[in-house]
Amino acid sequence: MDGNKIQETGKERDLGVLVTNDLKPSVQCAKAAAKGMQVLGVIKRNFVLTDKEDFRLLFNCFVRPHLEYCVPVRSPYLRKDIECLEKVQRRATKLFKGLQNKSYEERLRLLGITSLEKRRIRGDLIQVFRIMKGFDKVDRESFFELDNGGGHGLRGHQWKLKVKRSRFQTTVEGRLL
Repeated sequence: MDGNKIQETGKERDLGVLVTNDLKPSVQCAKAAAKGMQVLGVIKRNFVLTDKEDFRLLFNCFVRPHLEYCVPVRSPYLRKDIECLEKVQRRATKLFKGLQNKSYEERLRLLGITSLEKRRIRGDLIQVFRIMKGFDKVDRESFFELDNGGGHGLRGHQWKLKVKRSRFQTTVEGRLL
């Protein structure tokens, strides 16, 4: 009878995304960062990066897709996961000749790229815009509630949003959601 039991597993892979029992994206972020570092190693061994366009082309085509795969599903919210992914881009920007001694922010600015964290935030804002304007066929009331100021005559516009509260309050990094 014991041979017929279903085995319990700590993580499962579905469509290339690792899902763990606790639903935290840490394992997926670590795998994505490792793959990104592998690809960076190949680039470092085979190219001398002195042209910004060459760097952007190689990074955007071969490294970034590994770091941004399924971001809407497993967007990292823990600082350690964000840093794990950002570390790959930090290393990549150091491959460009002449920028090794500059700060990360300065390297990003000189290369004309943004941090991965800012790209994720921008993507989230674009998605909210698409939902609110009706471009995506999603019931916006399921996610957002318009804040009309409660009749108090507050300044602003008609698109102010309130976070819809769950009946189960949860915390992320000690902050109440």
